Amino acid sequence: MCCSDGHGERDEVKGKQIPVNLEAIRGMNFFDPHVHMTSRTTDDYQAMADAGIVALIEPAFWLGQPRTGLDSFRDYYSSLIGWERFRSSQFGISHYCTIGLNSREANNEALAEQVMDILPLFIYKEGVVGIGEIGFDDQSAAEEKYYRLQLELARKADLPVQIHTPHRDKKKGTQRSMDIALEQGLDPALVIVDHNNEETVKEVLDRGFWAAFTIYPFTKMGNERMVEIVKQYGTERIMVNSAADWGISDPLAVPKTAALMKSRGIPDEDIRAVTYANAIQAFGQSKQIRESDFITQQGIDQSQKFEGNTILRGGQQPRIDKSSVIIR
Repeated sequence: MCCSDGHGERDEVKGKQIPVNLEAIRGMNFFDPHVHMTSRTTDDYQAMADAGIVALIEPAFWLGQPRTGLDSFRDYYSSLIGWERFRSSQFGISHYCTIGLNSREANNEALAEQVMDILPLFIYKEGVVGIGEIGFDDQSAAEEKYYRLQLELARKADLPVQIHTPHRDKKKGTQRSMDIALEQGLDPALVIVDHNNEETVKEVLDRGFWAAFTIYPFTKMGNERMVEIVKQYGTERIMVNSAADWGISDPLAVPKTAALMKSRGIPDEDIRAVTYANAIQAFGQSKQIRESDFITQQGIDQSQKFEGNTILRGGQQPRIDKSSVIIR
């Protein structure tokens, strides 16, 4: 489990504390291409900004329990392109998102049919950089049906696709996800296959897809395992993310992984590729991402409002001093 001061990260393979020196990566910029900020607090936004995260992508996903009506989907998608985008900007982080019907809720076919009708209303909005995260959970027939329909939607819109690979029977689900994407006529260069591990990475890369890795404190990929993958496979079409969802997760997983890579002798240009540049290249195919938007960040005015609401509460004053409180 990560330490409260950001100076440690547990890797599930070794079962021991792996020290990471965030000071070593001071001045580096990071892009987290998969992070569910709806489940995080403003403190997390501040910590991410202080750690060098300048941009992120928030994929649409489920919220821990099934939605029961179309309007809850509509409101959720609206929040990704509205309030959450604004909230992120108040900490100097550029917010993008992917929009889609998640695999778990694809199994409610009556509701899924309604959601498919409204997806075209959102995927062309400003800041939407792809269709996602979509794919398989239980690998059911309904999941495949709506996965195919959304791949077709992405193909027509010429947008990248962000694939959620299943937690159970991952290798089979990953192979199936790629097979179907090719069957639907998608260019692998436009498809980001997420939640990879040692079992799936080689085939994903060999077939020309992007391989994304989610770094969790206890499960899936730990940052030490990620270091070994970069050493073995290099950096081409590989990227790192945090997910930072409503479960046990760490919104600083990307900079912490970068710090561990640096301590293990991985060159700065390789660290930059997997924690920043590759995400821009992959999702930049949407023509929605301009690096200049977050490299030349303008002054932040935390007193700004979105539909009459600010991030400030109870007489709080806008933060002016941007000196780091995390990296020291």
